[in-house]
Amino acid sequence: MTCTPENTLKREQVRNLAEKKPFRFALLPNGFVDLLTTDARTEAYGVSVLMESLIAHGYDPVKPPLMEFEETYLVGAGATLSAQSFRVMDPDSRRMMVLRADITPQIARMAATRARDVARPLRVSYAGTCVVVTPVATGERGREIMQVGMELIGLDTPEADVEVISIAAEALERLGVRNVSFDLTMPPLVPMLLEEADIPEARRKKVYYALARKDAVAVVECGGVVASSLIALLEAGGTVEHALRCLKAMNLPQKTQQIADRFLQTVTALRKRCPDLGITVDLVECRGWQYHTGVCVSLFAQGCSEELGRGGRYLCNDEEPACGLTFRPDVLFRLMPPAPPRERVYLAQDADQVEAACLRQKGYVTIGGFTSGVQAVEEARRLGCAFILSGTICHIVESMS
Repeated sequence: MTCTPENTLKREQVRNLAEKKPFRFALLPNGFVDLLTTDARTEAYGVSVLMESLIAHGYDPVKPPLMEFEETYLVGAGATLSAQSFRVMDPDSRRMMVLRADITPQIARMAATRARDVARPLRVSYAGTCVVVTPVATGERGREIMQVGMELIGLDTPEADVEVISIAAEALERLGVRNVSFDLTMPPLVPMLLEEADIPEARRKKVYYALARKDAVAVVECGGVVASSLIALLEAGGTVEHALRCLKAMNLPQKTQQIADRFLQTVTALRKRCPDLGITVDLVECRGWQYHTGVCVSLFAQGCSEELGRGGRYLCNDEEPACGLTFRPDVLFRLMPPAPPRERVYLAQDADQVEAACLRQKGYVTIGGFTSGVQAVEEARRLGCAFILSGTICHIVESMS
């Protein structure tokens, strides 16, 4: 037999089995992890709660594919994801495919193609796995990430923005995540201000960098004729009440003022619909909002530095207005207690199968057994069963000691 890595691996597996040693080839790629029962159960429960919340508001579920051709995924809303997308060659078509790094661009594609004739506004929800090349660059802990989200397509109004944010707040409440803060921003605001002031492109990059660092001195140095307005926007960050007062007091150019007015309208409508919602504002935050065209939001919880989710307004592949929000279940589910397991019933050999089916319909988990009598009791305890079904009678395990 030729000595190859594959043959060596097979011989190692056989030797481990023969000697009853644990299989040592269990190293996973960096950024990928196994979820054992407790974590997997909590994720499944959390995803179901989030999806039920979205579906209850008319956001019908869709399921885009895990992979797409490069030329259809990395356009429109997906154009900024090139560096974060794994690529493989399709052996069938000989065309390059990408493993999705975000589901939102797929929804934008579907809205412009397969669902273009569906009545608007189009409301869809989704849940699925994505893979990113560099987790740190996207604020993730690992390469394999779970997404749950919603998209409202076909409307460009403050009320549409408010609907998405308010439904997200309701979903988090149902999930049991408390003390959530909704951090609002308006990514087009600063770019439009610089454009109307005819600031050179090279200087604009310096302005963005200075604003990202919240460096007021650098903003003044490179802000030119709009330095004072940029400082005012920078200082407007904080509570929503403070931000609104500052924004209303500003004297902005015409197009920039229109963007500011849209932000004011959205926040006012949001306050009316969700008066108790925790809202903060950062009007100069542009990082991570490359393809967004309106109000955007990041979700945070007290005591957690990671985003719970984010979303905002953008344009679909055919320039149709849309807004949406994507949750980060891997962060969310660490903030909630583990989902409790369902109570288990051990089925003795003589268990009535009709009664067993009734128990499953009532929400119990039934564990098929191959013993009876004392052995069944011992087996039930070992498998974590609180009850034993013998015939048509369900007994409590502890009472059978």
